[in-house]
Amino acid sequence: MDFMQLPAGPLTLQNLTVPDCLIGGTGDLSSISLNIRDGKISDQPGQVVDMQEAMVFPAFVDMHVHLDKGHIWPRAANPDGSFEGALATVGADRQAHWTAEDVSARMDFALRCAYAHGTRAVRTHLDSIAPQDDISWPVFKALRVAWQGRIDLQAACLVGCDAVTAEGPFTHTADLVAETGGVLGMVAYPVPDIEDRVRLFFDMAAARGLAADFHVDETLDPTSETLRVVAQTVLETGFDAPVTVGHLCSLSAQEPRRAADTMDLVARAGLNVVSLPMCNLYLQDRQPGTPRGRGITLVHEMKARGINLSFASDNTRDPFYAYGDLDMIEVMREATRIGHLDHSDTDWTHAFTTNPAKACGFAAPSLAPGAPADLVICRARGWTELFARPQSDRIVLRDGVQIDRTLPDYAELDHLMRTP
Repeated sequence: MDFMQLPAGPLTLQNLTVPDCLIGGTGDLSSISLNIRDGKISDQPGQVVDMQEAMVFPAFVDMHVHLDKGHIWPRAANPDGSFEGALATVGADRQAHWTAEDVSARMDFALRCAYAHGTRAVRTHLDSIAPQDDISWPVFKALRVAWQGRIDLQAACLVGCDAVTAEGPFTHTADLVAETGGVLGMVAYPVPDIEDRVRLFFDMAAARGLAADFHVDETLDPTSETLRVVAQTVLETGFDAPVTVGHLCSLSAQEPRRAADTMDLVARAGLNVVSLPMCNLYLQDRQPGTPRGRGITLVHEMKARGINLSFASDNTRDPFYAYGDLDMIEVMREATRIGHLDHSDTDWTHAFTTNPAKACGFAAPSLAPGAPADLVICRARGWTELFARPQSDRIVLRDGVQIDRTLPDYAELDHLMRTP
């Protein structure tokens, strides 16, 4: 249960602890008070509540998830924890089980988890190999309406670069994405004609007025450099819609000068980068014995170049990641540990709030007067307290009202997990 039940009505939450970067400062943590009135942050005081130094954040933005894959683990476990095992297992499960009813139930379950944890905006990828695109995109469209006012939803199609052709099923997928107001997405990996396929992809996105979102170099093979192809193509074509690239694992395995040159390209091209540290830690360098590589991309080096960098959940209880719950505080905790964000800059909080909102075009999370009172408040009074425990008793406010944070029971999905 929540550590505090807040009273109704206009409030003044005194003695809150906030990351200084969220209020325009350059330090670490600050003490503030927040007034809440009529569902918004206000400059008018209300009933005073002493928050006892509890940490406060604006509600989170999770910009890279896979709602359509989520929670299939009980019927589709990864046989060996490998990337190849994940691809094969998901492909078989998709063909066997991904009806509209199945996809809708699992997506809604995942969104209820995200909402209870304090997320207010989500971009999901949707597997869109025909005929799945005609199943999942209408489901997404209906869920976006059903969740309006609670979680803002975007979707990006997901197909391998081999499927991107001038004629064929991907043309229909791209039209479906445009009709639904989505984002054109692709998995980029080394194929002999990757430059031509990336250029064609951008041509198709530009013709439909769509932003772009790539899975890129999700491997520790240092020779995988499709990130360079994406950045160079943006620079050569002048593609001017937002472009997001996710994973970028191979950068961490490359010779430092080559990696630096690639990151310079990314900065010049103005790409948005999203790191998925939990999933990459799970899949990358999976081998007999002890793994050596963490899989996380070069987040410190990209941040230093001014690249808009974010972290996100990625997969949830599916063959690509057996764990997770779309909890951005968990993502924050694990990113800090995996990427050594501590003993570093003091403004990493932006990577879980304002940076992903900017990348996706969501409304910017804010604690300023006039902003929606969408808040996550944790009993923790500082970073070590925050990251030492999962903050299961956090308070979540939406439009100034404390929500019921009861998580859905996994048993709800049992009927979907029974296989012949």
